[in-house]
Amino acid sequence: MSDAAPLPTPQAQDGGVPHEIYPLGLKIAGRLVVVVGGGPVAARRARSLVEAGARVRVIAPDVCEELVVLARVSPSGAVELVARAYGPGDLDGAWLVHTATGSPAVDRQVSDDAERARIFCVTAGDASVGSAWVPAVARTTLTDDAEVTVSVTAGRDPRRSRALRDAVSAALQSGTLPLRRHRPSPESLGRVWLVGGGPGDTGLITARGRTVLAQADVVIIDRLGPRALLHELSPDVEIIDVGKTSGNHPVPQHEINALLIQHAQAGRDVVRLKGGDPYVFGRGGEELAACRAAGIEVEVVPGVTSAVSVPAAVGIPVTHRGVARGFSVLTGHDGAADVPGGPDHTLVLLMGVTHLADTAEALITDDRPADTPAAVVEDGYGPCQRVTVGTLATIAARAAEADVRPPAVIVVGAVVRLSPAWANQAR
Repeated sequence: MSDAAPLPTPQAQDGGVPHEIYPLGLKIAGRLVVVVGGGPVAARRARSLVEAGARVRVIAPDVCEELVVLARVSPSGAVELVARAYGPGDLDGAWLVHTATGSPAVDRQVSDDAERARIFCVTAGDASVGSAWVPAVARTTLTDDAEVTVSVTAGRDPRRSRALRDAVSAALQSGTLPLRRHRPSPESLGRVWLVGGGPGDTGLITARGRTVLAQADVVIIDRLGPRALLHELSPDVEIIDVGKTSGNHPVPQHEINALLIQHAQAGRDVVRLKGGDPYVFGRGGEELAACRAAGIEVEVVPGVTSAVSVPAAVGIPVTHRGVARGFSVLTGHDGAADVPGGPDHTLVLLMGVTHLADTAEALITDDRPADTPAAVVEDGYGPCQRVTVGTLATIAARAAEADVRPPAVIVVGAVVRLSPAWANQAR
């Protein structure tokens, strides 16, 4: 007999009873998994197994249409349908078995056979009968193509597991979880994401935009990008401000292009965070072309353009049935007067405050009279949001009287009459 001291009774890390489950990921690609049962639950299990690359054998007297379709559309040999009741020897060669027959007796028999054969078994009807559990799973693919998989089990309470899974999935998509890689490869190039941040409100950036921002090593931001999001980033994320104001471009475009390439060539992941959408007067096309010419991989993440969202913030739709059938978006320095259409065709002018008086005068035509409604929306979705309304004949004087400042979006057309500001002015 050994004089060694007996092993201590295992304890959970929190000092309570030992954990019942040992979390583990299984590589089942190319391996046989048996699914006993032919209903919707068995179909869901089989579909997930096929997506993981397993060879799936389904055993059931009758199978639902979903399983028939799965067998038809899956790669050759991925799904085998055995149309009979479960019997001895059906688990031979299996690495894992799922049973979901709806019959407690059959599920118990499958579980007992799996136990004797030392095969882990998942039972859908009564989890306590099986030797393995299927967690609720949240997945997301990161910018370096790595996949983050989070599995949740919650005391055999599948609804609680799914609720927790959904919360984790939302956090992954929103970028509120720490997704940055911590082992970058200095030998490989980084990537560039041209991200449209929307009109400035942090809630109006897309889920994809939040996800890639959470993984960035470097953020190159415009003046109108959603700057409040920068406070959520890790302190070691490098932030480069290349913001421009009217007539003041401290970092010219060719230098911005060079910054994107420089950091990506150093193996860093770079987010170019813009206001609105990268392709709506955001010079995103130029930056994409420069990066691709340097061999840098680029993804464009669209954003909510201020041309549509900022008017909406003050109750102005750019189109409305019976009022406006279309709209055009221009910059304030372009030839706005050359745009055809009358008050039923909305004009949205970006970066047009400085030349508002000249633009308003040029827009007055036979088709677009002087009493065409116009509005200037300052700081859309920002703390200083304000709208000034008038007509093409009066809007410049009213904007000067109100001391309107950029950033602002100008809207010209009959849709302005739908805004609360126009109704207030009428009263």
